[in-house]
Amino acid sequence: MFIVQSYPVAVLFCFITMLCWGSWANTQKLAQKTWRFELFYWDYVAGILLFSIISAFTLGSMGSQGRSFIADLQQADSANIGSAFLGGIIFNAANILFSAAIAIAGMSVAFPVGIGLALVLGVMVNYVSSPAANPAFLFAGVAFVAVAIVLNAIAYSSASKGGQKVSAKGIVISLLAGLLMSFFYRFIAASMDLDNFEQPAAGKMTPYTAVFIFSTGIFASNFLFNTILMKKPLDGPPVFYSTYFKEKLATHGVGVLGGIIWGIGNSFNLIAAGRAGAAVSYGLGQGATLIAALWGVFIWKEFKNAPQKINVLLGCMFACFIAGLALIIYAGL
Repeated sequence: MFIVQSYPVAVLFCFITMLCWGSWANTQKLAQKTWRFELFYWDYVAGILLFSIISAFTLGSMGSQGRSFIADLQQADSANIGSAFLGGIIFNAANILFSAAIAIAGMSVAFPVGIGLALVLGVMVNYVSSPAANPAFLFAGVAFVAVAIVLNAIAYSSASKGGQKVSAKGIVISLLAGLLMSFFYRFIAASMDLDNFEQPAAGKMTPYTAVFIFSTGIFASNFLFNTILMKKPLDGPPVFYSTYFKEKLATHGVGVLGGIIWGIGNSFNLIAAGRAGAAVSYGLGQGATLIAALWGVFIWKEFKNAPQKINVLLGCMFACFIAGLALIIYAGL
């Protein structure tokens, strides 16, 4: 299987994660013009599972290093399989709430609030479980990200006073999603041998196998979580399965593409974790907040009617995110 050997390559993989995790929501923004997010989400989780299978039989099975996907799956013990599967369930509970927050509040709010919170708490959780970075620089970087979250909240509040439409519900849902999101990574990381991908401990899984089990947990739990949301939506009237099967193939393809984009980021992040450590890898990946905020502000024009003061706050927010990410990178050197 393919294994990252150097820290610079691991950082590059984390930046690819950042781009993917910060960009997949554009497919939801495109689809929601005619397609409720609950219906989009079925295609999205199918895309995640599809990419995990493709990854497992390509990068996860090629070359002479480590165990191939099938051999690794056969030797994995039930505790590690259960841990990765549980990580998928936790992620799905968080992400379906996060998708609702995007639909209600927009990318430039949902990402800084929800994923920003997930970054701050998630780095702490993963560092305690696997302390593989300089804590002073790591947590200084997290502090800058926390400041960026506060600045975004102030900007959003100021925009509401200036006539910009605001949804308190969207912010609350973003916070709940971020709280849950901060815990999923620890469970999937615990199912792998982060210290040795080439010769993992017996019963532990390679990142490719762990991602497949994790994705299976997402897909299976969606039958519960999304069915509940379709019947009792957080916003708007109920939606029905019959509507899903009536939609055009191209619309379904947009959702699958969104899941594949997120899945690429997830796989690259866990591959990088073997060299960068779980805390740094997760922290950099969740810098997706910066990418999503850029999309929301400059492409989707989610603050287009805001006064000049808001632009200053947003500029400071972006600067704090960049400083925080740079410190997180340095922490792993």
